[in-house]
Amino acid sequence: MELIMQSMSCDTKLRLINDFFERDTNQLRKDYPSILEINVPKKAFLYRQGDRCSDLFWIKNGIVKLSHLTEQGSEITIDLLKRGDVIGCFQNNSADQEMDETAQALGEVNYYRVAYSDFKAMMFHQAELAWYVIEDMYARKQRVERKLRTILTQPVEMRVIATLLELAEMFGIRCTHGYTLEIHLTQQEVADLVGASRSVVSTILNDFRNRGMLDYTRDQICINDAALHDSCGF
Repeated sequence: MELIMQSMSCDTKLRLINDFFERDTNQLRKDYPSILEINVPKKAFLYRQGDRCSDLFWIKNGIVKLSHLTEQGSEITIDLLKRGDVIGCFQNNSADQEMDETAQALGEVNYYRVAYSDFKAMMFHQAELAWYVIEDMYARKQRVERKLRTILTQPVEMRVIATLLELAEMFGIRCTHGYTLEIHLTQQEVADLVGASRSVVSTILNDFRNRGMLDYTRDQICINDAALHDSCGF
């Protein structure tokens, strides 16, 4: 029921966003002249860590991975973003802001790129749209904080379970076993989300498959959410 209610809320938000951006294009460009609709292929970068940027990126379709490269050369996956999410420069600096993370398309992605000044004007004039942005940013903040707490306090197996359940909540489509993820993730990408090595996560995923808690192929992950919940007492 919780997933259904969240889906309904998400659908309402997406309709509002689509209605706004698909209204009279000429008027939209007149009100916010910097708006560009951009399509990028799988693995393309919206921006890279260290790039200087003064724009915001509003995801229309597809999934974007936010990651950070440490000084030691290891990559940390911060979050996965979907349609309706906004990333980029939220600070009004006189110079372009140096980005702390990399934003990369996991598949084909369609997004709107908007200058900071136009985005600020848009939020000022579109109160309902602004509220959805605030809600999304707060939800993202909660996800990142929850992930940090889990990494610091839970063993790897529990971190894998928590990550799989969160992925089902964000990207799951109902199937006979539970939820099929509409996103393709490699075992390395799951390991990056969990904050553990690929070999350890691979062993855990194989064990979960043997126990009927999930199934996966080269292209798809199917999550038995009920079995995952039962296994950890969530």
